[in-house]
Parts: sequence; C-alpha cells; structure tokens
Amino acid sequence: MGSSTSRASRRDRPAFRCTECGWQSQRWVGRCGECQAWGTIEETAGSSPRTVRAGMVSAPAVPIATVDAAAAALRPTDVDELDRVLGGGFVPGAVALLAGEPGVGKSTLLLEVAARWATDENRALYVTAEESAAQVRLRAGRTGALSEHLFLAAEIDLGAILAHIDEIKPTLLVVDSVQTVSSTEVDGTAGGVTQVREVAAALIRVAKERGIATVVVGHVTKDGSIAGPRLLEHLVDIVLYFEGDRHSPLRMVRAVKNRFGPSDEVGCFDLSDAGIMSLADPTSLFLSRHASPVPGSSITVTVEGRRPLLTEVQALVAGSTMATPRRATSGLDSSRVAMVLAVLERRAGVRLIDREVYSATVGGVRVTEPAADLAIALAVASSATNTPVFPRLIAIGEVGLAGEIRRVSGVERRLAEAVRLGYTHAVVPPEPGLIPDGIIVREAPDLAVALRALRPLQ
Repeated sequence: MGSSTSRASRRDRPAFRCTECGWQSQRWVGRCGECQAWGTIEETAGSSPRTVRAGMVSAPAVPIATVDAAAAALRPTDVDELDRVLGGGFVPGAVALLAGEPGVGKSTLLLEVAARWATDENRALYVTAEESAAQVRLRAGRTGALSEHLFLAAEIDLGAILAHIDEIKPTLLVVDSVQTVSSTEVDGTAGGVTQVREVAAALIRVAKERGIATVVVGHVTKDGSIAGPRLLEHLVDIVLYFEGDRHSPLRMVRAVKNRFGPSDEVGCFDLSDAGIMSLADPTSLFLSRHASPVPGSSITVTVEGRRPLLTEVQALVAGSTMATPRRATSGLDSSRVAMVLAVLERRAGVRLIDREVYSATVGGVRVTEPAADLAIALAVASSATNTPVFPRLIAIGEVGLAGEIRRVSGVERRLAEAVRLGYTHAVVPPEPGLIPDGIIVREAPDLAVALRALRPLQ
C-alpha cells in the first residue's frame, strides 16, 4: 500500500520542461540539460496523459487536388533581391522572421519593402516597438520610403497592435521587433520566453486567419543565433538572416528556412545614406582595379546560395624578426588558411616558416568554402615569389593535405560566370565537366601544377 502511494505521488509531482527542446526534469534547473539554453525551464503538470475527445471541425476535409491554390499565389515585393530570396514574393498569410545584428539595416530594408508594397489595393502597416513614429518618419523621408497607403504605429502592447490591424486591414504587416512587444494576458517581461512565444503565436494566428503577409524582426545573440525560444523559428514559415559588415556597404539576406521557395538563396544589397538598393551584379564590390598586374592577388568564384560571385583574394608575405611570424586573416577562415600555408611549404616548396603572411578578401565579403583554397595558395605564392598571377585568370579548387586539388561543386556554373565577366583562363581540378566557350582551362591534379599559373597559360 505504501509503495503504490509513493509511486502515485511521484507520478503526480510537478515536472519541469524546457520550452526550447522539450527536455524534462523532476526539479528546476537554470540551464537545460539537453540544448544547454538558459532560463527555458518551466513547470508543467506531471499528471498522467488525458484523453482528448473529438470536437467540431472548422472545415470538412476535401481531396487535395480540389483545393484552390490561387489563394496562395506569390505577390512580389518589388524589391528584386528580396523576391529572389523568397522565391518570387510573399504568400498571403505567410509569416517571415528577419534576424540580424544591430545597425545592419533591417529596419531600412523593411521600410522600403512596406513603402513599395503599399498601393490603392494593398495597405501596409509598419509597427515600430523600438523607435518613435517621428524617428521612423525621418528615416523614411531620407530614403524616400513614403506612401499614403503605408501606415505607421508606435506600439509595444500586443492588444494595441491587434486593434490597429482591425482598423487598417493591411495586407502586409511589419513588426519591429518581436522581442520588444508584450501582452498583458501573460506574465513575464518583454523579450522573455513566455512573452515572445505568446506574441509570436498571436501574430501568426491573425496572419493565417486574414491572409496578411507578416514580417517580424528578431534580435540575435552574441554568437549570431536568433534570440528567444527556438520554437519561434519552428512556428514561422520563413527565416531570413540579414548579414553584413558595418564597414562595408554590402548587405546579404540569406534564407535558412522557406516553406514556399528555395532555402539556399542569397540576395545582395547596397546600403547607403540614401537607403538600400538591390545589387543584381555585386561582383564589382569584391574586385579591386589595378593598372598593372600586382603580386599577391588572385580571383576565385564562390557560390552564395545558388549565385556564383567572383571574389578577389589578396595576400602579403613579408619578412619577420619575431620567433613566431604573424599570420593574420580578414574575411577568410583562419584554420583553412593555416592549412593551405602548411601545404604550400611542405608540398610546393614555398618557404614561409620565417615570414609573416597576411591574407584578406576585397569588399568585406567572408569566404569560408573550400573552393577558395586554390586562390589563396596562388595569392600567397605570388606574393612570396613577387610574381603576379596571369591576368584574367580564376582559380577554383580545394587543396588537400597531400597537395592534391580536389573537385568542388558547381564548377560549370562558376566557369560560366567567369566567362560572362570577361575572364579567359582558369585553373580547376581534374574533370571539370562541360567547359563553356571563351575560356582556356588548365586541369591541375596537384598544387605544383597549379602554381604554374603564375606564368602565362598556353
């Protein structure tokens, strides 16, 4: 009798559950034992599962082929690069989460989108919970994002935002940002797990019921991930990251989740005092112009999403008086650069052990894919020997520890982009596939063969 009572009391004892991943514990802890998130453990009832009765249906189930898909037709935003990322535009009722570091230009981009969306047939509502209406108006006047059908509201209360939606009846809603809006119906401060979950759920419910395309802005943590409960990313239809170096005008919107289009596409923008503009061909930002060939410069073709981009890699090799010569990188993966330097010295005979090596990309772009290894090797060897790389040449390939040049994906697409921009020579791994007209290709099985590109190709 006593043991059964003890088992019943343990079963009915309150349990604690992580709101991020669902991990459970019999006692409260500050950090989740599964996903390692802080402050996400909440108390839940530990009683046995309840039986759910069948209820009323909202609409009868019908054969999927008879469902009218016209209601989910894409509507372009008239911002070309954003439409590229979204797959053509917003679907009515779709909810997108746009995240990025402070000052990267999220509000400027969304204000431009809202202004272009607003027409006689489509109203747009921009809700700012971080700035005053006058501050947003000043930015809109500076960037030209003004429209009589674009409505602006400065609210931090969820109920007030829902009232504005009832009154204006927009087809596009922008909330900047979801972490600063709170509801009086639940406990907790704005930005907390409970508040963010409640606010997001309410906005998503309204968007789905009324067919409102909705964009909510999200803050990011120090490591670049979206702040707040992970559940937020699961609830929305689209997750976009807005990236960029504050010292460069280049901004990129990257889709990491998209239920209505590609999830590996990237859009490029140019941010200036006059606003933000789409960059259909951003290659000019990643290349520098030289009157004559300069040692230490090499061109490669990277792929961002589905888009090939020509990128210049620069290197400077200098003498050193220190016991441990310095290695510095900017825009490149330091571990991959260190590996390429070791292979250059061991497999290709380029002496670097007592010399400092500085390497960087042009235009503030960050290159991490292995396809840039060969361009890094050519740039370093070019600077070390003071021999310019052959003009109008691109280098594509991953460098292995044995000095071999490995194949990378999309070589044909990269070569086609190089030809379009006027490049006539290329060094690539063996078996590059279909070679477009207008370019001379040298297949390099190893680094020693590839370094011959420092001399004119025949």
